[in-house]
Amino acid sequence: LTFMFLLHVFQYTRVWIPDPEDVWKAAEIVKDYKEGDPVLRLKLEDETVTDRSRCAAASFSSVQQEWENKSALLLVNSCILTMFRIVLVAINPYEQLQIYGEEVINAYSGQNMGDMDPHIFAVAEEAYKQMARDEKNQSIIVSGESGAGKTVSAKYAMRFFATVGGSASDTNVEDKVLASSPIMEAIGNAKTTRNDNSSRFGKYIQIGFNRHYHIIGANMRTYLLEKSRVVFQAEDERNYHIFYQLCASASLPEFKDLSLTSAEDFTYTSLGENIFIEGVNDAEDFKKTREAFTLLGIKESSQNSIFKVIASILHLGNVEICSDRDGESCHIAKKDVHLQHFCKLLGVELQQMEHWLCHRKLATTSETYVKTMSTKQATNARDALAKHIYARMFDWIVEHINLSLQTSTKQHSFIGVLDIYGFETFEVNSFEQFCINYANEKLQQQFNSHVFKLEQEEYMKEQIPWTLIDFADNQPCIDLIEARLGILDLLDEECKVPKGTDQNWAQKLYNKHSSSAHFQKPRMSNISFIIIHFADKVEYQCDGFLEKNRDTVYEEQINILKASQFQLVADLFSDKDDVTPAKSARVNVRALKTVPKAPNKEHRKTVGHQFRTSLHLLMDTLNATTPHYVRCIKPNDFKEAFSFDSRRAVQQLRACGVLETIRISAAGYPSRWTYPDFFNRYRVLMKKSDMTTADKKLVCKNLLETLIKEPDMFQFGKTKIFFRAGQVAYLEKLRTDRFRSACIKIQKTVRGWLQRIRYRKIRKMAITLQRYGRGYMARRYAEFLRQTRAAIICQKQYRMVRERREFLRVRRAVVTIQAYAKGMFTRRIYQEFLLHHKAMIIQKNVRGWMQRKQFRRARNAAITIQCAFRRMHAKRQLKQLKIEARSAEHLKKLNTGMENKIVQLQRKMDDQSKELRTQNEQLQTVNTSLGSEVNKLQKQLELLRSQQEDGGQVRSLEEELEHLRKELEEAHAQRNKMEEEHINEKMDLTQVGEGDRHSTRPVRLFRGFAAVKVLILHKEVSSVSLQSELDKERERYQNLLKEFSRLEQRYDNLKEEMSLNKPGHRRNTSNQSSLESDSNYPSVSTSEIGDTEDSIQLVDEMGIDKAAMDISLFMKLQKRVRELEQERKKLQLTVEKMEELAKRKVTEQGFIRGQETADLAYNNLKRQELESENKKLKNDLNELRKTVAERASQNSSSNELQDSYNLLLSQLKSANEELDARKEEVLILRTQIETDSTPVVNNSKEPVDKEEALKAYHGLCDNHQDWCHLNEDGELGLAYQGLKQVARLLEAQLQTQSRQHKDELEALHTQIELLKGDIEDKQEKLSYMMSLSPEAQVEYSVQQEITRLTNDNLDLKELVEKLEKNERKLKKQLKIYMKKVQELEAAQAAAQSSRSKPELIRQVTVQRKEKDFEGMLEYNKENEALLVKTLINDIRPNNVSGTVPCLPAYILFMCIRHADYINDDQKVESLLTSTINAIKKVLKKNNDDFEMTSFWLANTSRLLHCLKQYSGEEAFMTQNTPKQNEHCLKNFDLAEYRQVLSDLSIQIYQQLIKVAEGIIQPMIVSAMLESESIPSLAGVKPMGYRNRSSSMDMDADGPTSYTLQALIKQLGQFHNIMRDHGLDPEIIGQAVRQLFHCINAVTLNNLLLRKDVCSWSTGMQLRYNTSQLEEWLRGNNLYQSKAAATLEPIIQAAQLLQVKKKTSQDAEAICALCTALTVQQIVKILNLYTPLNEFEERVTVSFIRNIQNRLQERNDPPQLLLDTKHTFPVLFPYSPSALSLEMLHIPASLNIDFLVRV
Repeated sequence: LTFMFLLHVFQYTRVWIPDPEDVWKAAEIVKDYKEGDPVLRLKLEDETVTDRSRCAAASFSSVQQEWENKSALLLVNSCILTMFRIVLVAINPYEQLQIYGEEVINAYSGQNMGDMDPHIFAVAEEAYKQMARDEKNQSIIVSGESGAGKTVSAKYAMRFFATVGGSASDTNVEDKVLASSPIMEAIGNAKTTRNDNSSRFGKYIQIGFNRHYHIIGANMRTYLLEKSRVVFQAEDERNYHIFYQLCASASLPEFKDLSLTSAEDFTYTSLGENIFIEGVNDAEDFKKTREAFTLLGIKESSQNSIFKVIASILHLGNVEICSDRDGESCHIAKKDVHLQHFCKLLGVELQQMEHWLCHRKLATTSETYVKTMSTKQATNARDALAKHIYARMFDWIVEHINLSLQTSTKQHSFIGVLDIYGFETFEVNSFEQFCINYANEKLQQQFNSHVFKLEQEEYMKEQIPWTLIDFADNQPCIDLIEARLGILDLLDEECKVPKGTDQNWAQKLYNKHSSSAHFQKPRMSNISFIIIHFADKVEYQCDGFLEKNRDTVYEEQINILKASQFQLVADLFSDKDDVTPAKSARVNVRALKTVPKAPNKEHRKTVGHQFRTSLHLLMDTLNATTPHYVRCIKPNDFKEAFSFDSRRAVQQLRACGVLETIRISAAGYPSRWTYPDFFNRYRVLMKKSDMTTADKKLVCKNLLETLIKEPDMFQFGKTKIFFRAGQVAYLEKLRTDRFRSACIKIQKTVRGWLQRIRYRKIRKMAITLQRYGRGYMARRYAEFLRQTRAAIICQKQYRMVRERREFLRVRRAVVTIQAYAKGMFTRRIYQEFLLHHKAMIIQKNVRGWMQRKQFRRARNAAITIQCAFRRMHAKRQLKQLKIEARSAEHLKKLNTGMENKIVQLQRKMDDQSKELRTQNEQLQTVNTSLGSEVNKLQKQLELLRSQQEDGGQVRSLEEELEHLRKELEEAHAQRNKMEEEHINEKMDLTQVGEGDRHSTRPVRLFRGFAAVKVLILHKEVSSVSLQSELDKERERYQNLLKEFSRLEQRYDNLKEEMSLNKPGHRRNTSNQSSLESDSNYPSVSTSEIGDTEDSIQLVDEMGIDKAAMDISLFMKLQKRVRELEQERKKLQLTVEKMEELAKRKVTEQGFIRGQETADLAYNNLKRQELESENKKLKNDLNELRKTVAERASQNSSSNELQDSYNLLLSQLKSANEELDARKEEVLILRTQIETDSTPVVNNSKEPVDKEEALKAYHGLCDNHQDWCHLNEDGELGLAYQGLKQVARLLEAQLQTQSRQHKDELEALHTQIELLKGDIEDKQEKLSYMMSLSPEAQVEYSVQQEITRLTNDNLDLKELVEKLEKNERKLKKQLKIYMKKVQELEAAQAAAQSSRSKPELIRQVTVQRKEKDFEGMLEYNKENEALLVKTLINDIRPNNVSGTVPCLPAYILFMCIRHADYINDDQKVESLLTSTINAIKKVLKKNNDDFEMTSFWLANTSRLLHCLKQYSGEEAFMTQNTPKQNEHCLKNFDLAEYRQVLSDLSIQIYQQLIKVAEGIIQPMIVSAMLESESIPSLAGVKPMGYRNRSSSMDMDADGPTSYTLQALIKQLGQFHNIMRDHGLDPEIIGQAVRQLFHCINAVTLNNLLLRKDVCSWSTGMQLRYNTSQLEEWLRGNNLYQSKAAATLEPIIQAAQLLQVKKKTSQDAEAICALCTALTVQQIVKILNLYTPLNEFEERVTVSFIRNIQNRLQERNDPPQLLLDTKHTFPVLFPYSPSALSLEMLHIPASLNIDFLVRV
């Protein structure tokens, strides 16, 4: 069929042609090939053209060679992993690659087979997924030649299972499974000529899982250890690694008894002549081996015993056996040091071992003989003993590894990893190669049958007709080896013969199997034979087969070892079954039949029989599981990195059965497409009428029936379309032709469009040239007219100036004459006025003296009469005055006069305000006139500029003006600097100069902006290095903190597990506090710190040495020293202040005492009066309500009653208001009376009115005689005293009002003066501006205008800020009032629903005025647990969603403030400790709840900020209000707890990031790479790409996928939650930056691992997605958080997919573009780039090498993938709160009524 398709091949078709060196080469057909053409014209990749015959065309199209060629192509492109159907082919690169890290494991975990690039992790994930889905055991079979990388592949597979299926408990089973690898490599791996770490044994590791698919244990079976390597190594090879590791560590103190030296000194380790491996440190590897032993639970004593056994083997190899004279006997030197070391290390007798190393025992039926041995026989016996000891030790270690990996938990399923030798053929092949190839024959048979079974199942699943496919069966070859009288049977039979030889066994093989098709006899040898294996012919040499099969060791030597003094050595050689089948741990396969132990050693089972038995058991295990295949390929025989031998690679592909797999697959329908993929790719071949139906399956059927006429070329399955070979290429050719015709049409249209654009451009240019030419001519004519007009104007001006000068000269002369004449007349008039003025002064003084004398005489007479009259009038009205003095009507009359005076004063204030408004209006008019004058001057300046002839002068003036401006700015900058330096010295004059600074600050800011900007740039450059170091240190500290939290979590889990395991409840005898038990931070008690005497006494009792070890005591003393130092400084400052203020305090003391006494009396009276009046009002109100309610119940429907009730309420309200006013007046009077009645010591100077009042009062009191004379009945004195007090009170009030009025007048006058000064300044500026030149006037006016606008702008900003603050405050109050209203409405609704009859809706309540709170909450010590439970354990974010953000933090801090206020250190310590522990428990309980984690991160950080803000430290008080500064902590320094809270905040932040990453990580790949955000790119996939059949069961609609909008929506939810919880914007930005790094890392890692997404369309889609993320950042004001910078690698990767990749200019552009990508990432993307269609080309190898050469100088890290677990260091900047604690509203829904506001 393939040949039929090749009868017609079209131009541009890509083909493969055979090549003698590279096996296959890629080429392209230059000319169409038709039937009958003699040659094919081809173009190779190097642009050379060649001709090939028709036979070549037929050969390169064969299916088998096509796949061979594909494998060679993969090798050439340095791709070390690929898939051939179900086989993963892994090529050893001989270099460490960064593709096996934990981030790669996370990328492949949960992915379907085929969605990602081929990888060993993909195979492991498929096995793990099938085990969980099908509940069937799995196996991964890793095979290949020595040096192909089998061990590494198996190790990475186990690492994947350990990471993905880690144990649920803390038993670290997965760590133990991984720890077995370094041990087995040390004792079972060695350096060979083909591999530096070659496994010299086969192993099958079963990893057990429970029902939750967590690892619970493991078991290991080993096969055919190469024991001969212990005593012999070829050139440039080594013994097992453990010997060299032990020799490299011989200098350690614990290994002195082993008596080891360098490995070169021992025979068994120096036969290969090279004891070192390049790049390997044996000492470091030995440390890892010992750590693995310890992790697996092998005791230190057992390890030392193992090392002694290994060292004894080395000493045994150095034992020198000397030959005797007869040649048939030998002996060992008496003082052989190595034999002594050997016997000492193994604990055996020296003489016996020396004897039996040179003798042997022969037993017959009747007696036993002791026979000497020759030197050769003794040497062979010694080597056999060494091999036997090592083999027994190897088995012992494997057995103990299995014991440590066993578990008591029941195993549900397992996954086995088989790391076994591949097919081997050397120049000399012996017994080991025979067994290895026999095992590979069995595995190949199982592999072929499994592939055939899968192929048939595929056809049956899709329900298409199929015929039996023949495949190569190697059962005859297997029968030749293991059947009855086969090679192994004949070998065992010959071993039983007493004098059997290898030659006799070879003759038996020739006689028995010469007729077999798989057996041949060499022509030139009689001691070898040939077996035709499935992979190749192998010739085996018979020498040594019998000896290796027997594995003989003399019993005398074994018996000596059994009697060893050391238990481990005796256990190694204890009696056990000779048959050593590998133990199967809970494997559902048939077990071997137990064979009883034979009493005679001659009947022991041979090595071949044991190997055949274990191989059958292995095959039964593999047949009972689902196998997965990994074939490791060795690229070359020289161990060179990335050097590929194509012939060698194809040979191994054939040998490992990969090509047979392809042949079986290609025998039927090798090409397969799903219906959706076929429709998306070939819909371009359809017509519009073909796509009318919505059924894609029917559309595909109709299309294929139209395109391919032969129905046998394809078959329709249930979900796929199957094609014969060559049909897909034919469809691709049709698709290419369709695209080519479409491209031609597009090119035609585009070229026409380009020509039209070019024509329009030329036409536009011609029109432009014409327009500019005509304009030039017009400008020349206009210039001529302008010059003519200018000449006329110049003539006119000159003539005018000449005439004006003459006129001015005459006028000056006239004015001078007039001035002198007017001065003379004026002086004469002045002298006359002076004489008259002096006469008037004399007359005024005389007349005044006479009038004053007459006035004094009349006043004295009037006073005498008034006194007599007043005395008589006082006697008559004495009784009436007594009554009136005590009545309220009198007080009302007094207040009536007061009210009139207040009204008069108010009117005066209104008049003054009116005058002020008029003055402001006048000032505005003046400003308006000045502005108009400035505009006029500007217009005149523009007119003058337009009249200037020479423009050069203007430019020079402008340059000079610019220079002067710069000098002015520098001067202002220096002035600002000097002002800033002297700010501290002028703090006392701040209030005086406040207005000046506010007025000049905008100008200084404006003028010094440039200088400040330059300084900032310099500081930024100098602080870059410091910032980077700080970030590194912060990142290191936070990583340590993360590790600490992980260990703390593990400690909690272990503690819980121990508590669960212990029966019953046990009381903890520890006296530690809750902080010490639940928290890992030290508890620092303030009382302990303050108790210095106890601490010093404790030091004396304990001693200095012990006290130094007590860290808590040390912290106490250190803290006390700091406090004493601070107290000393404070005392010094206090003494200095006291000395300065001593005099001032003495002078002001009396006045302050009087004022305090008056205030105290007033407050007491007011409180008593309010209490009594409140009680009376409550009683009256209750009686009134009862009365109204009774009347309402009698007639509820009466409207008159309601009206009367409302009227009564209004009257009651007015009465209450009147009562309040009268009550205030009474209180004032009573206070004044009490104050005057108490003696006051006044030592200060008070105002004149108070002093006179006091003198008058004391005079009345002292002059007792006069008082008694006037007070005849005792009542006149009381009345007079009351009137005087009332008069003084009224006079004091009037004086207070007058003072206020004077202050207001002074303020108004000051404002007027300021306005006048402003007007004068403006006049001065105007006059100064008028004196300047026109250009300078414009510049000066512009500068003044800029200054004014800057001031206005700053004033407006301040006003806006104030308004915003008021708005926020009002909003908060509104929320609080709304909540209160809702609560009241709910209460009223509940009350109404409970009543049967309607009652009065409106009630009158008297509210008490709120107290002034200090922002503290008081609680009892026993309520602390309830407080923590209510505010932390039981609270949910939605409970406090409508209140102030971070409300729990504020409440807790207010409780801490009260504990500090009462100086209770235990209460502070207990509350903080309980809070921290409760937060940790809540977060541990809700470790996957993002909202809860964000809520407590906000509250923890806010509590930390509150501790800083109110700590009393000056650095944190700069932004506080005076009220907030009053609320600072007084007694305790909580700096240690601030550090604890800071660490806790970092831990919560890390948990928040972990939760968020866990939510968005499943969405990233689908949203960023797979979702079709751009509809025009839907359905565009790379050429030839098809998804493999998924191993997951999916619905018809496919797997669940996420869109970009879903990802952005999730990010928006995160941002809204953090913002609603009140988290600081800086922390939100850092969290978003961390999430964007995760998005970038996961997206880029998947892009680097998936070939299907490395295309142009994906780059376009990816760039669009990243732009959407950037838009989201801008929309949420997060663009400055450095989150967008983390997307730079993926943005550059998208651009790399879109740019051209052909020429050297493109390479240079790529190097300049991709600065955020490493060299490995760039090369990987270029290698994976897949064209969308035939018009694109793959990236050539030469282009990639050009890129690599250009980027050699980069020092990029070696890793390929980004670290998805990288965490940026988080910083919590100090953010003080503007909220006042005393204004905080606590909702009743929190149920914290036990807290009392203080």
